[in-house]
Amino acid sequence: MPDVDSQLPVPDVPPVLLEDADPAILKGADLIRREIARLPNAPGVYRMLDEKGAALYVGKAKSLKKRVVAYTRPEQCSARIRRMIVLTRAMEFVTTHTEVEALLLEANMIKQLRPHFNILLRDDKSFPFIAIDTRQDFPQIRKHRGTRLKGVDYFGPFASSGAVDQTLKAVRRAFPLRSCKDSIFHNRSRPCLEHQIKRCSAPCVGRISKEDYAGLVGEVKLFLAGRSREVQARLEGEMTEAAEAMAFERAAAIRDRIKALAHVTAHQGINTESVDDADVVALAVEGGAACVQVFFYRGGRNNGNRPYYPAHTKDAEPAEILEAFLAQFYADRVAPPLLLLSEEVPSRELLAEAFSFHAKRKVELATPKRGDKLKLVELARTNARQALARRLAEEGAQSRLLEALGNLLGTDEPPRSVEIYDNSHIQGSDAVGVCVRATAQGFDKSGYRTFNIKSPETRPGDDFAMMREVFGRRFARLQKEDPERATPAWPDVVLIDGGAGQLHAARAVLDELGIEEQCLVGVSKGPDRDAGREKLHLEGREEPIALEQRDPLLYFIQRLRDEAHRFAITTHRGRRGRRTERSALDSVPGIGPRRKKALLARFGSARGVAEAGIQDLEQVDGVSAAMARTIYDHFRGG
Repeated sequence: MPDVDSQLPVPDVPPVLLEDADPAILKGADLIRREIARLPNAPGVYRMLDEKGAALYVGKAKSLKKRVVAYTRPEQCSARIRRMIVLTRAMEFVTTHTEVEALLLEANMIKQLRPHFNILLRDDKSFPFIAIDTRQDFPQIRKHRGTRLKGVDYFGPFASSGAVDQTLKAVRRAFPLRSCKDSIFHNRSRPCLEHQIKRCSAPCVGRISKEDYAGLVGEVKLFLAGRSREVQARLEGEMTEAAEAMAFERAAAIRDRIKALAHVTAHQGINTESVDDADVVALAVEGGAACVQVFFYRGGRNNGNRPYYPAHTKDAEPAEILEAFLAQFYADRVAPPLLLLSEEVPSRELLAEAFSFHAKRKVELATPKRGDKLKLVELARTNARQALARRLAEEGAQSRLLEALGNLLGTDEPPRSVEIYDNSHIQGSDAVGVCVRATAQGFDKSGYRTFNIKSPETRPGDDFAMMREVFGRRFARLQKEDPERATPAWPDVVLIDGGAGQLHAARAVLDELGIEEQCLVGVSKGPDRDAGREKLHLEGREEPIALEQRDPLLYFIQRLRDEAHRFAITTHRGRRGRRTERSALDSVPGIGPRRKKALLARFGSARGVAEAGIQDLEQVDGVSAAMARTIYDHFRGG
């Protein structure tokens, strides 16, 4: 997607006296000037709105009156801010008690409203953690993402699921904790294969006492907290004691654990002793684009790193980009005690105060100038530069593919966005339709859409009818939300999975909605559905186009179609699984939403509930002995 700034009108405003400025800017400046009279000299947040009431910009201020005055002097503003003033038609204000509250509110508003002129954090996914549920006698060690619960210890965050899996694998080599679900654990009668390969101590069948298992859990917590040397010393002491007591079998088992722990710690060259719990945040800027690389260190262990690519950074200074990123990134995350930054940020003390308030402990922001901490920052900066270079190269290749598609279709300009639709069902049940979107930056996950097929006129299994329903709902909503096609939400090109018939059906839907200027392309599969022999069906052209099998544009179209197919199947499976779980538990008398949630949390699935014994069911919160008997009898035909 091109930079938003490039789509907005840029008035010819020389940086001279206000009287010489463009009339459109004077109008915006006059409007802002009229607002100043009613503003207090107090901290708060201001929003600039366009003629439709959409947010153009969200900003914070220690003094609203003093901050907003700057927008009445456009000749002193950057080109980006002057464009914003041109489009401003109204302003809204919220006063706060402190500047810290203003900072937190600003970050939340930016994440919610995503204004065109703010620097935006695009990727805002949650991070995975390692979780140990200490509420249980024999806690499971597992990967966790989402809401945190009381009584559960969390270690992380980790940069990716892969980083968690690698750490879990290493941990279980040295500390044989169970990883199975509760539904499996409570219903085993003999040890599983994990016990045979010494990855589990088999608490399910009593091969380890509650006290010894608690000792393992304590060692794991120390290890994940970065105190592996302390754990290793403790194990060495236990091995010596066992050998002196002539408990050679126990001593051998501890020896094996020490070997496994040594193997893990020997591969920790990426870890460091210069920091304990810290995030290293480094920025790289090139060609109007920016990349922020974040490394996560916990207990001196490197939990991985992740790149971010903030939007709307073309005219912004590096310090401004990094400051905006930090405010949004830690708006709903707890910051570690130390943040090592590659750039000095103007509001460093304010950010530190806000992060400390959110974390309920002190958080320090530092820009190291020498020593090991500087080496960590330089490592992150190098990774940021490399990631940005790769992304720019990928965007260049993607842009060339979009340009080739535009040339093939005869469009005046290369398409900025392409959408493709698909559906999935099993004999008509749990039918879903999906939309996948791609831009010059690659697949745009924010543009993905799902549609539950729910029209009574759509017969089960009728792919034509499903496509018409999905297409109609998608474009009816676009037409309602943006009738002037003024935003990038409208796709430039729509690919239809099918031949001339599907193409005509899609056009009929658009004709009913009164939409004429929409480029449609049908993509039919080749003979025997062979990949590489697809044909493109264009409106107004009788014969389809067959691209060369090695044409990069053909690979691009195949990639789009495969992604739509993957997304459709994944969405369908998720819906089918949720329906199965609901139908199985909802049929039990007396099971409401609260009990159902507690049962699924304990046993992992409806099948786990069905296989559970009466005593296990009675241990679930809200399930009495009578209700446990009802559930047990229901699934066994009693």
